[in-house]
Amino acid sequence: MDPQRIDAMPKSGQIGFVHLGLGAFHRAHQAVYLERYRQRSGDTAWGICSANLRASIGLVDGLSAAGHRYHVAEYADSDNITLREVGVIEETLFSGRDGAGNWSRDREALLVRMASADTRIVTLTVTEKGYFLNPANGELRVDDPMIIGDIASPQQPRTAPGLLVEALARRRETGIAPFTVLSCDNMPDNGKRTRQAVMQLAEHRDAELASWIANKVAFPCSMVDRIVPAMTDADFGRLAALDVTDPNAVVCEAFSQWVVEDHFPMGRPSWEAEGVEMVADVAPFETMKLRMLNGSHSLLAYLGALAGIETVFDGVNHAELRALLRRYMLEEAAPTLEMPAGIDLDAYADSLLARFANDSLRHRLQQIAMDGSQKLPQRWLSGALKRSAAGQSSPCVALGMAAWIRYTAGEDLLGNRYTVDDPLAARFASLHQAQGSDSAALVAAFLSMDDVVPRELAADKGFVQAVVAAYQTLTHDGLRGALAALDHN
Repeated sequence: MDPQRIDAMPKSGQIGFVHLGLGAFHRAHQAVYLERYRQRSGDTAWGICSANLRASIGLVDGLSAAGHRYHVAEYADSDNITLREVGVIEETLFSGRDGAGNWSRDREALLVRMASADTRIVTLTVTEKGYFLNPANGELRVDDPMIIGDIASPQQPRTAPGLLVEALARRRETGIAPFTVLSCDNMPDNGKRTRQAVMQLAEHRDAELASWIANKVAFPCSMVDRIVPAMTDADFGRLAALDVTDPNAVVCEAFSQWVVEDHFPMGRPSWEAEGVEMVADVAPFETMKLRMLNGSHSLLAYLGALAGIETVFDGVNHAELRALLRRYMLEEAAPTLEMPAGIDLDAYADSLLARFANDSLRHRLQQIAMDGSQKLPQRWLSGALKRSAAGQSSPCVALGMAAWIRYTAGEDLLGNRYTVDDPLAARFASLHQAQGSDSAALVAAFLSMDDVVPRELAADKGFVQAVVAAYQTLTHDGLRGALAALDHN
């Protein structure tokens, strides 16, 4: 096996982007597009300063020690690999707590970088919970301790919205035009939601600042797509066999997509040649991906994890689960979408199943299962609500909700314990303890969480009954029994 090897461009030292959320996805997606753009165009003005806000100080320091170069292994399958060196990141910073627990380290350096006239675009991959928005109504969580801290000490921000507000305030005070804010997280209307978080936080600080942001700052929407599993020892072993010893390396699929609303008052790279789709309206593509790809991933995650299945590859090769995913995509998700002419949703569903079956990726279901309370409203529940309003049922989503509720107990159907990684994990544990073995009461308690489940959907008796029935079948008869019962619906 001899992979195609592509070296990075020489460093330029120029920074036009600041990115919040230095994780694997950013390094395998936005940074790769910009590296390819630099190599093709020779335009070196768009280097990146990437910052982590809360975790992974080791990655920040590791990349710095490596001269901000790392490798991305893009797998079409186990035998077709592109090994790409990326050097477009020029600086890495950490704005979270230091070893002594202080919020100091690089926060001021990050704010200075964001306030610089050289910074024209700020991008984000901070996950849904990083915006501190209520999933049910989109309002800023002003009761969250982190947001309370940003309101009390706005010049010492701890959150992504707080950093954006403070950096924009500094630019306003010095007469520098605002940067464009580009969310690259999996949220519907991610640009609008980012604007909502920033605007509401700014209003707590200064009405005139909030008005300036409303009138001057662009928040385009985007849709991103690339499967980037968390790195494992096996992944590093595979790279070592290719003579790559790089602790900052990332493994991902070969497929990549980026759809961006074309609204950049401060300019942008001409990255269309790299396949970035610049459009007037991202919403149809966002919703398609969230409901079909991400929704399928979540179905697989909760049902598969409960049955002891570890990866997407293993799950999609489970015949009944694969059939469930196809049924969900074509019968429940696709009919809720309003796509431009020429988009073949049947073909899209087939392409997703093929991507899930990539034998070179080991995307862990436990990774996908994280933060379900933040993800499921846009992945499942918005579509199910639309079907409910039209008098239609959503049995696949009902089964998914039953699996999610059971998953939040922290123990799979085989008796194996695991950590429930979710901002609402403590509330979930309290609900399970309070309701015990009363499945109907437990389901009712979860569906009554109106910061997760739309009230109109929770009021749909047919949907509630379907979740209760699926929960009981899943608990008593296991995964195969639950899937068999679904076949009769």
